[in-house]
Amino acid sequence: MDSGVAAEHNRHSWNAAVEAHASHRPGLQHYLRTGGLTVFPEELALLGEMTGRSLLHLFCNTGHESLSFNRLGATVTGVDLSDAAIAYARSLAEATGLQATFVQADVYAYLSAAAHAGLSFDRIYCGYGAICWLRDLATFASGVAAILAPEGRFVLVEFHPTSNMFDPEWRLRYNYPHGGELLTLDGVGDYVGAAGGGLSPGGFAEGVRDFVNPHQCHLYRWGIGEIVSAFAAAGLRIRRLQEFFYVNGEKPFARMRLDDQRRYYPPDDVPKIPLMYGLVAE
Repeated sequence: MDSGVAAEHNRHSWNAAVEAHASHRPGLQHYLRTGGLTVFPEELALLGEMTGRSLLHLFCNTGHESLSFNRLGATVTGVDLSDAAIAYARSLAEATGLQATFVQADVYAYLSAAAHAGLSFDRIYCGYGAICWLRDLATFASGVAAILAPEGRFVLVEFHPTSNMFDPEWRLRYNYPHGGELLTLDGVGDYVGAAGGGLSPGGFAEGVRDFVNPHQCHLYRWGIGEIVSAFAAAGLRIRRLQEFFYVNGEKPFARMRLDDQRRYYPPDDVPKIPLMYGLVAE
């Protein structure tokens, strides 16, 4: 499939999902305005000190994480393909008094334009379902490397490819992701509603029920070796690769247990497998 057509399908699919996702977070504005953070300890530990740092948040979606980074002292730019998500992010910034520059753009176009303009960032972050939207890992990694400031840090917190081998009932069903294999789905789903509060720290509401996305989306399946190698080949030094046996916020499998930190753990009868990982490259 032509990459431009796929990207346009994805934009429409994300646009359709924004309202459904937001319907489960009625308290988000108040939560952020009164000091709440929607980011998890894992990404904060990997990002390190943010006070006075410039931070680029790629695949920022509706911006609540970007605004959380601003609360922690960073000057933030958020980029996302979805114009509906960016519009929501801008309204969220206005309502909370937090600040970020939100840009609607294809990530490849943004990285190229930023390099051409001579921009650089102390921190570049993306995570939680970002890598699967990349049709070309090498170009993405090179684009990140081109605008990462000297002594800067790229951080990725992502769902582990191993977890994509299982169906929702923990049955081994699929090949290990590799090679950027194209996967076409019915559309971006209502994962915020399915998380039942894991992704709604300001309070969960039932909101939209039985959401059906009218627009297909197209994902790309990459293995962890390919991901790490792409950033190494782009000239970045891999400083850390950490695996986690739980999932932050989302509930991808049945019978998962939610703790008071919004982490979902497998049931006791399921052997431990890595469900999430964090990568730091400098």
